[in-house]
Amino acid sequence: MTSQVLIAGAGPTGLTLAIDLARRGVDVRIVERATEFFAGSRGDGIQPRTLEVFEDLGVLDAIHAAGIPVPLTRMFLDGNPVGERRMSEVREPTPAVPYPNPWMLGQSDTEAILRARLAEFGVQVELSTALATFTQDDTGVSAVLEGPGGSETVRADYLVGADGGRSTVRKTLGIAFEGTTDESIRMLLGDVPVQALDLDYGYWFAAAQEPMNGIALTPLAGRHLFQFAAPLAQDAEPTRAVLQDALDRVSGRTDLVVGEPEWSTVWRPNIRLAQRFRDGRVFLAGDAAHAHPPTGGQGLNTGVQDGYNLGWKLAAALDGDITAPDTYESERRAVAAQVLGLSSALLDKHISGTDDAMDRGEDTHQLDITYRATNATGRLVAGDRAPDAPLRRADGSTVRLFELFRGPHATLLDFGDETDSAAAPTDPDTRTYLLVGPDTTPRDGQLVAIGSHAFTEYAADTGTRVLIRPDGYLAWRNDK
Repeated sequence: MTSQVLIAGAGPTGLTLAIDLARRGVDVRIVERATEFFAGSRGDGIQPRTLEVFEDLGVLDAIHAAGIPVPLTRMFLDGNPVGERRMSEVREPTPAVPYPNPWMLGQSDTEAILRARLAEFGVQVELSTALATFTQDDTGVSAVLEGPGGSETVRADYLVGADGGRSTVRKTLGIAFEGTTDESIRMLLGDVPVQALDLDYGYWFAAAQEPMNGIALTPLAGRHLFQFAAPLAQDAEPTRAVLQDALDRVSGRTDLVVGEPEWSTVWRPNIRLAQRFRDGRVFLAGDAAHAHPPTGGQGLNTGVQDGYNLGWKLAAALDGDITAPDTYESERRAVAAQVLGLSSALLDKHISGTDDAMDRGEDTHQLDITYRATNATGRLVAGDRAPDAPLRRADGSTVRLFELFRGPHATLLDFGDETDSAAAPTDPDTRTYLLVGPDTTPRDGQLVAIGSHAFTEYAADTGTRVLIRPDGYLAWRNDK
């Protein structure tokens, strides 16, 4: 059996990549060694940049409907209330940033929404199907899959390992997973019901003498559950009784009855980065390429960005531009290293108990991620994220730049004046739009930049032309 792209691993990374490929007409196959779909919260924080990706992929409405904003957390020391706080300050939308705040949704629910979207393109995740081994040559990859029907040899143009921290793909390639694992720190994570707590709030219970060594409980949208995070002693078993004893001790209450965990795991600081993200026709993405601590909510989001960056490049390679994927490793490995540094710094703050250890700023939102050259200068240059902005059509209706970007195409923005007319695109995979100033009456396909926001955000003058990549970053700009 043949396919153009074989994806090993059906978490958020693999699903994002599969959707992006499928909507481009690429023949994609996605396999998952697990016998059933993951059923836990794990990566429950969706960052603003990921929300923008989800809008482009057509799942944002479902994500918004299923999730909740970052909840207000009630803080208790020795059982006494000491205040309320949010990990992330609430920010108002702007013309350039329509989704400025993180969104909370359990990972299993996010994955279910992505699977439903993928199914709309006729692609289903194949459970109980493990990638056993593979070889590659100049024209493709030959892989052996072990599934319910036994062994199967398949052929693909490209293979992507989105198969997690224990990645078979990475190990088969012999790529080093560089970094550290701190066995001295153990934390119990999971999803539990807790009686007597209001699900509209998060909670932090700790002893006054050790304010950072407490238990966090975060409500899970639509689940009547809390995601808990609690320190776990070296000799302790990850059980409900252990969590109940710890909660009783730090809360000073007896009415907080913990139910059986619906999902749980023991986490240790495991901070790693693959030495390479590519070997010929084989790529690594998501947790197979980088392992993050949960501080900062970066892991799932970075994996989604990997898939979003790689999808259009693989499609271009299959369409004849074999150099398109060459930038994947250089762009995404640099970002992963940067994000790992951020997550590690936040973890260090938490361990040392600094006052702002629980605060999350804009540096965690992934809106400032850029692929610009190290020597590039300017407010908005090639490699930077393309901002949103409101526009008005000739018929008076409005549209956002992100709506024009939506889909598998590239977008050329031509900042003109009232005498210009929209030019036909020279590339069939590129859509061209002529933007004019706010005092112009639009004609001939012109779009008015409401409030001149598009001109301002793109630092554009009359005659500026900007090409936006399919993944929403600037490919190039030309200022006359």
